[in-house]
Amino acid sequence: MPDAPLSRVSDVVSSIDPTAPVLIAGPTASGKSALALAIAQAQGGVIVNADASQVYGCWRVISARPPAEEEALAPHLMYGHVAAHAPYSVGHWLREVTEVLRQPARPIIVGGTGLYFAALTKGLVDIPPTPDEVRAAGNTMPRAAMIDALDAETARRIDLYNPMRVQRAWEVQQATGRGLAAWQDDTPPPVLPMDRCQPVAVAASKDWLNDRIIRRFDQMLDQGALDEVAAVRPDYDPALPAHRAIGVPELMRYLDGATPLDVARQDAIIATRQYAKRQRTWMRKNTADWLQYVPG
Repeated sequence: MPDAPLSRVSDVVSSIDPTAPVLIAGPTASGKSALALAIAQAQGGVIVNADASQVYGCWRVISARPPAEEEALAPHLMYGHVAAHAPYSVGHWLREVTEVLRQPARPIIVGGTGLYFAALTKGLVDIPPTPDEVRAAGNTMPRAAMIDALDAETARRIDLYNPMRVQRAWEVQQATGRGLAAWQDDTPPPVLPMDRCQPVAVAASKDWLNDRIIRRFDQMLDQGALDEVAAVRPDYDPALPAHRAIGVPELMRYLDGATPLDVARQDAIIATRQYAKRQRTWMRKNTADWLQYVPG
């Protein structure tokens, strides 16, 4: 792979092995899906979702899933196939993608959920399911209290600013009596080791990405994001991971009359930028030896 970052999609395509599985990781709004489609059209393969929000059937616009016309240009798997109320974790995703890897078609795995890529390339321990009563308690517990209850090694490893990661770690500790870090130390071999795939990191700059985030959210509003959120409103449950997708709580507050639309829009843009910052931090720590693609 080239040592210097690449700035053109055509250069990325020509730099990767057309027979190896491809990983494409990057922050939200960075153009990952367009790159995956370009690779699929040039070299063949099936595009596989690695974004935690895009698995849910209720969200196409608000999660920036590839539109139907793009899905028609190449096979797409694991998009919009999970009901909002169905349990879905990194373990579910890894089991599904393992089945895809057993098929003859070459996978192009694309998304922004770093935990999915880590599970795929580093392994994932099989932690027992969390009892409903433990999850219900976590849903109402302050994040600071959950952090205080974690063992020191788990608290050191996870992103303490990510509420879902904190709650998951707390649930594991409460349900099993062992810290998440201890479970992780028993991790089995990975399904797809790094030396068997072609990893590409979309290393978008902060300013370029922030402008894209604004334009993309406004495009979402133009394409019917409000209608999509309104359709879910009768069954809205802020405790559900599906209903925590960025843009959903913000637009739900507008639909409830709690904020004007311009405030909801700005809140969603801020939340997206904060999420992109966390993704870029994960990438700096985990993708330094990947092929670097710098769009824009």
